[in-house]
Amino acid sequence: MLRSSALMAAGTVVSRATGLIRNVLQAAALGTGLLATTYNQANTVPTSLYFLLIGGALNSVLVPQLVRARAEDPDGGAAFEQRLVTLVLCVLGAGSALATWAAPGIISIYQDDTPATHDAFELTVVFARFLLPQIFFYGVFSIFGQVLNARNRFGAMMWTPVLNNVVLITMFGLYLGMMTAPERVSDITDAQVRLLGIGTTLALAVQALALVPYAHAAGFRLRPRFDWRGAGLRKSVSAARWTLLFVLANLVASTVVTRLASAADAALPDDGVGYTAYSYAQQIWMLPQSIVTVSLVTALLPRMSRAVTEHRLADLRADLSRALRVSGVVIVPAAFFFVAFGPQIAQLLFAHGTADAAATVPLGHMLQALGPGLVPFSAQYLLLRGFYAFEDTRTPFRMALWVSGTDIALAGACHLLLSPRWAVTGMAAAYALSYAIGLLLTALRLRRRTEGLLDGRRICRTYAKLTAAAAGAGAAGWFIARSCGHGLASASWTPAVSLAAGGIAMALLFLLFARLLRIGELRALPGLG
Repeated sequence: MLRSSALMAAGTVVSRATGLIRNVLQAAALGTGLLATTYNQANTVPTSLYFLLIGGALNSVLVPQLVRARAEDPDGGAAFEQRLVTLVLCVLGAGSALATWAAPGIISIYQDDTPATHDAFELTVVFARFLLPQIFFYGVFSIFGQVLNARNRFGAMMWTPVLNNVVLITMFGLYLGMMTAPERVSDITDAQVRLLGIGTTLALAVQALALVPYAHAAGFRLRPRFDWRGAGLRKSVSAARWTLLFVLANLVASTVVTRLASAADAALPDDGVGYTAYSYAQQIWMLPQSIVTVSLVTALLPRMSRAVTEHRLADLRADLSRALRVSGVVIVPAAFFFVAFGPQIAQLLFAHGTADAAATVPLGHMLQALGPGLVPFSAQYLLLRGFYAFEDTRTPFRMALWVSGTDIALAGACHLLLSPRWAVTGMAAAYALSYAIGLLLTALRLRRRTEGLLDGRRICRTYAKLTAAAAGAGAAGWFIARSCGHGLASASWTPAVSLAAGGIAMALLFLLFARLLRIGELRALPGLG
């Protein structure tokens, strides 16, 4: 499991690193204000609709189904795979066409079309028409990726997103080099809109189609099959019903937050206090989880599904416990790193081009507010896969209701009680708190499902040690970074020096404290065994 996770983590590191370069260029081109929000909102809609249509089921329900079909069907699951791929591509092809036609109505869910925001609304609709065909390519990428995962071929799905980022980096480089970067919605030209719209969709198409030859090499043969009735897909559809509701609950919460964050953009369009800043902060915040936790889960889910099928609950418990403890070695210090250095990270990455240093300050505060939530977010993501191994999708939906309901209530309170400058920062803290509540409820329910075999004491003891080590190291690193910032004259490289000094100090102290506290999971990291 660790070897497979290491391969995927390597691919994810390269993918996220190139993605970070893409985000830096994107912020330089579009800034962090209202103009950037029009593009980012339109670019978020295809992802949301894809998960609502079928993506959630693909990522959590269908891997166990594929594993079972390969183990039990006389043909090794070949016919089941072909029917499933045909069904997914048909559903998402029709969904992409319908969504593109309905773009104005879809965008109206995320933002209001008022006289004051009409230009931004119209531009978001235009971007959406270019970007909504991505729904189909998300499906191609996911279904072929799951076919590979069911065969224990994990690398390609983690490496091909690099192609997406390379295309986008080229696109934003051309945008910055050949055209005058606009600062306001009214300044953008038709040529710039076409470049951004076509280039973004083309990037995802390259990423998706790159998986097809890997699936062919792994033994999958793409033959359209429409004989879905009586072919065993009913169980998949039934399980996917609850996953659809799970995705819908999360989508409702994200839509509410998007609308409220967009209201802050409308109130302060040039200050970087709204949706785009929140989106960038979330992308940075999720990097450790994407590199470590997702890689572990992708390798772990087929293994856990086999353990449940063979009634080996002790092995399921051991896998979950080890994954939680090993991922915590990276996730816990990363959470404190964001708390300690949020402003420096934001300024270093995004204070370029049309975004000045002052406009990145709110983004840094949002990153600090999100920081503590990384631990429960990552841990709950892992624990939910325990339910999916049992092919139980109803319980994750119930957990999503608690998380989403809490997030909506707290985000609404932030919108009503805080000024536009601080409202979205409060929403970031609300997001973190909602996952802390969700983790507690998920752990209690999974403990009951596994007959008390969750290894809770050992996990809590490890996380308590990791928190103590990371908090002490983070406090020292924050003090050093702050001292460097005050001690240096104001310059463009000041954030880099402060972040480097504080980050190195925090890393070294964390390793020292972790060894003093005898955190054995540290040996799972490369070079520290």
